[in-house]
Amino acid sequence: MALFISSLNTGSNGNCFYIGNDQEAILVDAGLSCKETESRMQRLNLSMEKVKAIFISHEHSDHIRGLPVLAKKYKLPVYITQRTLISGRQQLPSELVTSFGTYAPITFGNLAVTAFPKKHDAAEPHSFVVSCNGVTVGVFTDIGDHCEHVIHHFKQCHAAFLEANYDDELLDKGRYPYFLKNRIRGGNGHLSNQKALDLFLNHRPAYMSHLFLAHLSKDNNCPQLVQELFQQHANGTEIVVASRFQETPVYYIKAC
Repeated sequence: MALFISSLNTGSNGNCFYIGNDQEAILVDAGLSCKETESRMQRLNLSMEKVKAIFISHEHSDHIRGLPVLAKKYKLPVYITQRTLISGRQQLPSELVTSFGTYAPITFGNLAVTAFPKKHDAAEPHSFVVSCNGVTVGVFTDIGDHCEHVIHHFKQCHAAFLEANYDDELLDKGRYPYFLKNRIRGGNGHLSNQKALDLFLNHRPAYMSHLFLAHLSKDNNCPQLVQELFQQHANGTEIVVASRFQETPVYYIKAC
């Protein structure tokens, strides 16, 4: 059984990723409005009826902006840590809120979702991998550095959404104030193109079929630049630059 995946949007204006099989699916983050999430899924012929839960990585607004309306409308359980819930000031019915533990898989039919900690300037940030019958997809965004947790899970992925937030030179020469530049490139900020490439080159499994470059900065990166950077090292992996303005197509990920 394969996994069907799409980035519905990724960037500082909203993040939401769809991962599922023929029967079940989950959303990682809910940074789009409910209406926009529905519209993008409809264009992709993806059904909200298959979505069994929403997993929240951390409390920044571009990851939770659409959460209350989406969860309440479809009565979806929200997997979120208590610290993230409090820091995000989310008003959710208690019956929809479920906490999760690190490295403790949560199953929905044939889907298994595993959370693990990451480095980011949030209350209790996590990333996720989703597995189904031997196929694994990871969501690795909003990462200050590729720590041992990220490396361990990246090595297992047949496909991954990987942050490539900024180009070092564009950030250095850009209009951002000094403190914000330091926040972005600090160990708890975001992953640069070069750090993302280092992770890909040094820890990509031979069977990784797709790499989705995600959470590109509007001001400090360029889709063409990052596509060209990774394409020359692709070695059989399909490189997709996920947009901050529209959904990607649905990709079919299977074991080789």
